[in-house]
Amino acid sequence: MSLQDISQNRKLFVGPRFRRIRRQLGLSQTQMADGLGVSPSYVNLIERNQRPVSAQILLRLAETYDLDLRDLAAGEDDRAFAELNEIIADPIFRALELPKQELRDFAELAPNMAHAMQRLYAAYMEARRGETLAASRFAGRDESDGFDANPVDRVRDIIEQNRNHFPTLEVAAEKLRDELDVPAHELFRALTERLRVRHSIVTRILPVDVMRDNLRRFDRHRRHLLISELVDSPGRVFQTAFQLALMEAGAGIDDVVARAGDVSDPVRRMFRITLANYFAAAVIMPYARFHEAAEALAYDIGLLGQRFGAGFEQTCHRLTTLQRPTARGVPFFMLRVDHAGNVSKRFSSGTFPFSKFGGTCPLWNVHATFDTPGRVVTQVVELPDGSRYFSVAQTVNRPPAPFAQPQPRYAIGLGCEIKYASRLTYSAGHNLNDITPIGVNCRLCERTNCSQRAEPPLTRELLFDETTRGVSPFLFSAAREL
Repeated sequence: MSLQDISQNRKLFVGPRFRRIRRQLGLSQTQMADGLGVSPSYVNLIERNQRPVSAQILLRLAETYDLDLRDLAAGEDDRAFAELNEIIADPIFRALELPKQELRDFAELAPNMAHAMQRLYAAYMEARRGETLAASRFAGRDESDGFDANPVDRVRDIIEQNRNHFPTLEVAAEKLRDELDVPAHELFRALTERLRVRHSIVTRILPVDVMRDNLRRFDRHRRHLLISELVDSPGRVFQTAFQLALMEAGAGIDDVVARAGDVSDPVRRMFRITLANYFAAAVIMPYARFHEAAEALAYDIGLLGQRFGAGFEQTCHRLTTLQRPTARGVPFFMLRVDHAGNVSKRFSSGTFPFSKFGGTCPLWNVHATFDTPGRVVTQVVELPDGSRYFSVAQTVNRPPAPFAQPQPRYAIGLGCEIKYASRLTYSAGHNLNDITPIGVNCRLCERTNCSQRAEPPLTRELLFDETTRGVSPFLFSAAREL
């Protein structure tokens, strides 16, 4: 969002987002009004969407409270709408015929209620799993291991709520890196030395026949950090930084976990590991230096990785965290998929509507990278709602396995809204009007005549016609008017 958005003959109504920012600042309407030099009634009208926000008010808001105007952008509302749209696709809602515009209004005007509905639906899904568990036990089968609550989704939710950015950990990581005061190629030595001197932890690289089933293991009794020889140089730096995060940033990590509210023990443990990983990446790629380099290099992932001694996946992941209000980077989203299309990692500081209950569209060329390993491919994709994104994808190899075992390989997709494409080196020479229509996934996509469709959309009635065979194996009813 910019002031130009206000001046180009359109009124900007941002009531719920304006109210959300006020509450995050801990201010009453009267206090906000005093800071902005307006009346409390005017603030009340803005928050109720009965008055548009002016360019002058936006300037005062940014200057008085040191805010980035993008905090008023609709990113969170768009994500909430995408999640509500996926929930409403469930067959239990099919008879309601809910227009998508009503869902969008709900996400924007009542964001807390939208989040409550997401939590309620998640609880409903767990209850359904519980019913299946009860039925299996009644039938004499014990399937309890398959129906435990999944902490992965809960941790992902918490990360998204924080826009994949944790300021206190960023500051602590920058402070640690400044204390180490070494270039990237000497960081592993500096980290292992700090572990040894300050924490009496010795780092050892062990052969694969000793570390058969682990890439890293901390021996608490001997105070040895053991790393497999299969881990490459960037990975070794990361694993030592992870251990240092647990030793020196544990209190800060626990504070962040505590702010997440009442969570189960598995969620708490996984969130701590996730935050330790976050801290490790922030040590390797300290925020200010990494952001400055990213802007200077036009987000060239390869060059950034070379400069900071990080791998392709590490660099992409770090790019999704650049959300410091005073130095924001391009709001990227990222995912990691395997050859079968399973999504094992997804992060977003932007608006891309990842599906929580399925995979991704096969027309997105992140899947095609397996045919050209190691080569960066680019693509402009368009979702059914007309939103467009620029994506960059490449395969990465995990730590190699012994010859007789399968060699693990993944594809990494990194993308952003099309309006940011010009800031990326990868868009140079790319025809941004060459667009590939995709969906979120087959169960939510309502595009007709898709040759890659694997299943019909849950939001449409499946039709059968013996006289017709289309490009897609599924024929379904037309989309409802919005």
